[in-house]
Amino acid sequence: MHEMSLVQALFTQLASLAADHDKHRVLTVTVAIGPLSGVVVDSFQFGFDILAAEHSLTKEAKLIIINPPATFQCLQCGHNQIAAVRPDSCPQCHETLLIAEGGDAIILNQVEME
Repeated sequence: MHEMSLVQALFTQLASLAADHDKHRVLTVTVAIGPLSGVVVDSFQFGFDILAAEHSLTKEAKLIIINPPATFQCLQCGHNQIAAVRPDSCPQCHETLLIAEGGDAIILNQVEME
C-alpha cells in the first residue's frame, strides 16, 4: 500500500510547515488527488486517520480530499474533454487516441494550523 508512504511524506511536510510557522496544531489539511495519480483515496484517508491519531500535532486534524478531473485531448481533432476516467473515444470525431493532461498529481492545497 504505497498510500501509507505518501501519507508519511505528507506528515513530514506538515511537521516542517508547523515548525516554520511556530504552530502547534493542524486543524485541516486539503489535498487534491487526481484520478490518474494511482492513489486509492480510501486508503489515503485511512492512512491519514491512523497516523494523525499518533501525533499531537495532527491528533484532531481533518483531511479534505479534492478529486480534480483530468482533461483528455484528441490527437485527431484537438477536442478537449474533461473526465474522471479515460473516455473510450472522442465525442467529436470518435478517434480513440486521446492524451491525458493533468489529473495525475497529488497536491497539498491548504493547511489550517494554530
